[in-house]
This record gives sequence, C-alpha cells and structure tokens, in this order.
Amino acid sequence: MRIVDLRTFDIRFPTSRNLDGSDAMNDAPDYSAAYVILDTDVPGLSGHGMTFTTGRGNELCVAGIEALAPLVIGRDLGAIKTDLGAFWTSLVDDGQLRWVGPEKGVIHLATAAIVNAVWDLFAKVKEKPLWRLLADMSPEEVVRCIPFRYISDALTPDEATAILEAGRIGREDRLQQILTRGYPAYTTSVGWIGYSDERVRELCREGVANGWRHFKLKVGGDLQDDLRRAAIIRQEIGDDGVLMLDANQVWDVDQAIEWVGELAEFKPWWIEEPTSPDDVLGHARIARAMEPMGIGVATGEHCHNRVMFKQLFQSNAIKFAQIDPCRLGGINEALAVQLMAAKFGVAVCPHAGGVGLCEYVQHLSIFDYLAVSTTTEDRVTEYVDHLHEHFVDPALVRNGHYLAPEAPGTSITMLDSTIEQYSYPLGAEWTPSLVEEV
Repeated sequence: MRIVDLRTFDIRFPTSRNLDGSDAMNDAPDYSAAYVILDTDVPGLSGHGMTFTTGRGNELCVAGIEALAPLVIGRDLGAIKTDLGAFWTSLVDDGQLRWVGPEKGVIHLATAAIVNAVWDLFAKVKEKPLWRLLADMSPEEVVRCIPFRYISDALTPDEATAILEAGRIGREDRLQQILTRGYPAYTTSVGWIGYSDERVRELCREGVANGWRHFKLKVGGDLQDDLRRAAIIRQEIGDDGVLMLDANQVWDVDQAIEWVGELAEFKPWWIEEPTSPDDVLGHARIARAMEPMGIGVATGEHCHNRVMFKQLFQSNAIKFAQIDPCRLGGINEALAVQLMAAKFGVAVCPHAGGVGLCEYVQHLSIFDYLAVSTTTEDRVTEYVDHLHEHFVDPALVRNGHYLAPEAPGTSITMLDSTIEQYSYPLGAEWTPSLVEEV
C-alpha cells in the first residue's frame, strides 16, 4: 500500500463574526485548518490530518505542507508503520527545509498535519480509533515512535518503556471506566473575552445543568472586567465548581503575578499562559509566586516542541502540560511529552480550544489514562462547543466527559461539503462580499 497523492486545503470558519474564540491576545479569530488528505493506491482509503490556525497565515501552513509533500508521496505505508519514529525524523531532518524551523514555526505545524494524517491512515487500516490503536501497541512499539533526540537527558527509552510497562497494571478496569463514563473535560465556551456578562452567566447556568464542573475564563484585557466576570462565574458554579484562568500570553512576568494576585480571591485552579510561551524562567518565577495561593501554572498550546516542554518540566515551571498535536510535530512528539510529564509528575491537560483539536486530543487523553499516567486526578481535557458538526465522527461529550470514540482513525475527517463551503478564499462562506463584511 502506497501513498500516491497529497491534497491540501485552506479551510477557514468565520468565528470572528460572533467573537467565538476571542481572548486578550486574539480578539477576533477565524478558526482555521490547514487540512491535508493522503490518498493511497487502495480505492477509498485515505488519511486525513490538519494543523490549527486562527485565520490569516493559514495559507503559509498550506504552503509548508506542499513543500513537505515530496517526502511523503510514494512512501510505502507498511514501511512507515514498521518504524513510525524513523518516518517522523525523515520529515523534520530534510537538509534544506529544516533550516526554516528547525522543529518550530510554520514548517513544524505543516509537519504535524502530515504526521497526523499518517496516524489516521494507520488507524483506519487497523480498523481502530487512535486511542485503542495506541493502547494496544506494546511498550516497545510506542517507544519506537518517540523522537528522543534532545530529550534523552530528561527521559531515556528505557525509562519510557518502564512507564508503559507499569501502565499495563489494571488497564482493563480503567478501560471499562472510560467506556462507561468517558474522560473528564472542562469547558472554555463560557468565558470568551468578547462575550457579554449576560451571556457568560447564561452559559454557566447551562453548563452546570449539563453536568460540567470545570469552567475556564479568558482574562488579561482589563482587570476590572476580569474581576467582575470571575465573580459571575464563581457565583454561578458555586464553591464546588472549578475555575481556571487563561491570559493567552499578554502579561510580563511581574504583571502576571500582580494581576493573578488580584484574582486569587475567586480561587482559580490554574493560570494559563501567563506570559510569553517561550519564557521558561519567567514561568518558573510565576509558578513560585502562585504556589502560596494554591494556583498552578498551565501552558503548552504554543509550546513548539518537546525541548520546550523538557525545560518547563526540569525547571518546575508548570503544574499542567497542555499538549497540542497540531502545535507539536504531530502525535509522535505529543507521546514524547506525555511520557516526560509522567516522569516529572506533571498533569497532562491537553489544549483543544480550536477547530478539530477536541477531536484529536480526546484520543491522547484516553491513551494517557490507559497506558501512561493511569489516573484522571488533576486531569481534564479542554472542550469548546462549536464547529464539531463539520466532522464525520465529531467529539461527543456527556455530563462533562468525553465519550470514547468508536470509529477507526483520529476523528478528524471533515465532511466534503465543509471543505467545499469553507475553503478560502473561493468557498461560499468567503465570497468577496462576505470578506468585506468581516
């Protein structure tokens, strides 16, 4: 079985019209996907993948995917499956393309889209959802997928194997819990920064009624607004509800410490992206300041590779690792971070605040519970309540829990009608008249 063609699409959703996804840094995003389809020589069998952006610049990721296409087209899927780690390395080690990374930025986002499409294809061939495919792999098979270069000082292959071996104990019981209850989630949909107070209150009430316990609020625009909105959410979810804050990188280090100190009265569980995502020592200083308040630091959605996570772990800079298989170099690198987090005792709470990300990360969270961390204590996976209708097998949530996907693949296959309607700039949603209105 060979990969015979690669097709890529610039898909954009006009979420800026209703300020869905708005935060202190991204005030009017259009949730977008640089989408890729890998066609094989088996009729009807293809792998689908994507990376996430917020609108302008999505075309750069599409160009990056097209630049990587010669490294994928013609490859034998059987050979790829034999050594998925070597396949990953072959994409990031191209002697010329590597210069425009290395392993970060647009070229790494493009790598993620292709890598994820290969995993989707692999899971479809095995007729398993990704989480089950990963859970059914032996520890040695999983370890062979992981890029250990640059992180072996923090996690060795032998240590990773030992973590996965220990994860076999009690797995069947955990599997039954997942199939019965699902995996715990939190909602970001109540707290977008562009929403009115009335809408925040209404969405919180709906969330509580639907079984949600964890709620996230976007902060960092105006302190008085943040204090008022945090008070609304705390009032609506009660003392038993869990409140998280997300600043989306807008603060300097001292400002973050001061601002969160003002918000501490509402007992937030974490402060997310309090400063530059690249500032490891800044995060460490914020974490030390937050500790007496009982507030953890979370980050990861802009953490561009496993090396950044390694430094955050080694510096005790974060309590929650928010992995994103569209920001990292796909599923292989996400697995590396999950296993490092297990060694360092950091909870993995994936980022999913964007189109398609919920579909992806539900698989990684379930795998984490079944095979790596073996716990859901202090762990929740993000959920946003829009754009799922564009996928063939969308993420499903009940009583604040992700339900385990059943369909083979990574759950990322988009409807053909969506690809046609939302392709930029010629899809029906992006005619010149509509573009001017946005």
